[in-house]
Amino acid sequence: MINSTPIKLMLVEDHKLMRVGLKSLFEEHKGLEVTSEANSGHEAIEKYKTTRPDVTLMDIGLPDISGIEATKKILELNTNAKVIMLTSHLSEQEVINSLQAGACAYVMKDINTDILKMIIQTIKEGAMWIDPLAVPILRDKNCSVVPQRQMSRAMFREQHSNLTQREYEVLKLVVDGKSNNEIAEELTISSHTAKAHVCSIIQKLVVDDRTQAAVKALKEGLV
Repeated sequence: MINSTPIKLMLVEDHKLMRVGLKSLFEEHKGLEVTSEANSGHEAIEKYKTTRPDVTLMDIGLPDISGIEATKKILELNTNAKVIMLTSHLSEQEVINSLQAGACAYVMKDINTDILKMIIQTIKEGAMWIDPLAVPILRDKNCSVVPQRQMSRAMFREQHSNLTQREYEVLKLVVDGKSNNEIAEELTISSHTAKAHVCSIIQKLVVDDRTQAAVKALKEGLV
């Protein structure tokens, strides 16, 4: 079960509209609480010293120092700090530099909001998450900053080999935030069959609900 104590977040984003939107999004989730905000890298470092958030959402493009440099400084303050790079940038160097700086996740800003919330929860628990769009960059570079379990689905399949191919397809859609009806429509099956697959997945992954199934899939590197 996920801890009932809210995860304390710091938002580092120089665009006020984006920052306000994120804060509004998290206010709707009882498990997440925005406790500090910053609109520059230096401010983020100072705010981190005083508020010690559980997870920091960091933009790369900031008006003074970059989010990558701010992440380095925060990790110097606390080697256990958890920073998520939340960005619209997907350059090879920025992906690699962000992870080498100590970021726990590299996430594109157009991500599904429910998935973002799950990523924050898994990062708080000690996981690492790489946006699927960034994974090919790291594979091509054979980048050592990413644990092997994040690079391969084979390990997940080995650990959960009792899932059928169809259940893997359904699980991917569950992670994407699809409802049973939406899963049924996408896979051209009945809603009843979709529900049955979801129930089977929950049982096989030994979790309580579809949200926890999605969290586990993210932590194990399936998506």
